[in-house]
Amino acid sequence: MELQDYINKINEKRLLVIVEGKNDEKALKEIGIKRVYAINRKAIYKVVDEINEKEVVILTDLDPEGKKLYSILRNQLQTKGVKINNKLREFLFKTELRQIEGINHYFEKVYK
Repeated sequence: MELQDYINKINEKRLLVIVEGKNDEKALKEIGIKRVYAINRKAIYKVVDEINEKEVVILTDLDPEGKKLYSILRNQLQTKGVKINNKLREFLFKTELRQIEGINHYFEKVYK
């Protein structure tokens, strides 16, 4: 599957994509992802309280801090009964991309 396929699937299923900040949100919207929620340094418990979805995608950065945040969010959302869709995250791990805010530039490089 290609990056565009993941984007299409996320939009078809109307999945919410959770990211760390506004730059991440902007970059994802630029590549066509419609539903993006930026944490913006909110307390994790507030984020978990605000998420009322059956399934979400968590796209934190692929650095140590982002991985830690991903793990905490995943565990707390799963405890609440939310399914975590990791397909796009696993795909991105196989690329050189490490910061989600750079995904739009990566997308342009690969698809232009």
